[in-house]
Amino acid sequence: MKKQPGPVLCQGLLVFTLFLAGTGYLPAQSPPDQARSRLLSGINLYSQGKWADAVTELRRLQAEAPGRDLQGEAFFWIAMAELSAGDYEKALADMDALEAADPSNSRIKELPYHRGRALYYLGRYNEAIVLLKGYADTLMSGQGKVLSPAETARRPAALYWTGECLFSMGQFDKAADVFRLITDEYPGTAKYEASRFRLDLISQKKVEAELLNLLKVSHEEALKNSEEYRQREASYDQALSAYQKRIADMLKDTRLKDLEESNASYREQLDAAAEKIRSLESSLRDVSLRDKSLEDKSLVDKPLTDKSLAETSAAPEKALNAGSMERLKALKSSARELEARILSQGGNSGGSGK
Repeated sequence: MKKQPGPVLCQGLLVFTLFLAGTGYLPAQSPPDQARSRLLSGINLYSQGKWADAVTELRRLQAEAPGRDLQGEAFFWIAMAELSAGDYEKALADMDALEAADPSNSRIKELPYHRGRALYYLGRYNEAIVLLKGYADTLMSGQGKVLSPAETARRPAALYWTGECLFSMGQFDKAADVFRLITDEYPGTAKYEASRFRLDLISQKKVEAELLNLLKVSHEEALKNSEEYRQREASYDQALSAYQKRIADMLKDTRLKDLEESNASYREQLDAAAEKIRSLESSLRDVSLRDKSLEDKSLVDKPLTDKSLAETSAAPEKALNAGSMERLKALKSSARELEARILSQGGNSGGSGK
């Protein structure tokens, strides 16, 4: 039975191997092999989602690549890593660098698809639609040739991103046509479920748009009715104010007219009473003068005695008609009351009207 090498021997062999590697006795990789290893390392980092590390590794490859093909591959995978990381402007710049570095690179024919996705994320939808639709039409026009699995998958994907651009632009009917084409002709692809979801969302968007339109119309109609009601209310208020003013003026004119007619009547009555008073006073003066003349005559004929003097002084009072005196007093009292009423009426009418 052969002896297995012991631990000491194995450790010695390991140290010797490391020594040879340090002194350069082991064969080293050639520059093309190192470049390919770096490319595989960068692609592996990209597939793991380590996009920043992948870009760093591939940048070293791009700077040290011995040929245009490897440099072109480096630019392509750098652009893919940047696109996945959301650095869309940088991704577009590296796609341009790929075309400039290696115009014959086989990756260039799929760049319109990747450019279209980057432009979509940048919001440049019209540019993206031109590239994506053109790329999908190119693949569809080659119905007679055999497409690679990647090209077969990218054909509905290009249509899907075209529909996404239309959806983002609010052109829901056109987007629905594109998504419906994918669900009808490419049911087994990765974009089938996403397209169905977009179709359902578009249906909801249409219902929302119709409801919003109805709400907008209802709101506008309500605003219109409210404005009309406000205008009608304002016109009613103006008309009511005008009617109230007119009625007040009419009432004022009527009161003034009644007061003037009443004052005129009172004045006529006052004038008549004053005339009667003057007539009575004149009559009383005539009676008094006549009695006095008679008295004077009797005094001449009779001797003056105390009794005769008393009778003489009482004679005018007896001569006055008692009924006339009472009537005169009553007329004067009525005249004063009438005058007071006229003055009070005149004061009220002056304060309220003129």
